[in-house]
Amino acid sequence: MSEHEHGSMDYSEQQKMFDGFMSFVSKTTITIIVLLVLMAIFAT
Repeated sequence: MSEHEHGSMDYSEQQKMFDGFMSFVSKTTITIIVLLVLMAIFAT
C-alpha cells in the first residue's frame, strides 16, 4: 500500500467546478434583483 502524502491531491477540477458554480449563482442573483427592480418601477 502506498504512503499517504498530506496535500498531494490535485484540486484543479474541483476549483474550476466551484468557480463556475459561483459565477452562475452570482449572475442569477443579479438577474433576479434587476428583474425585481424593474417590476417595482413599472408596476404602476
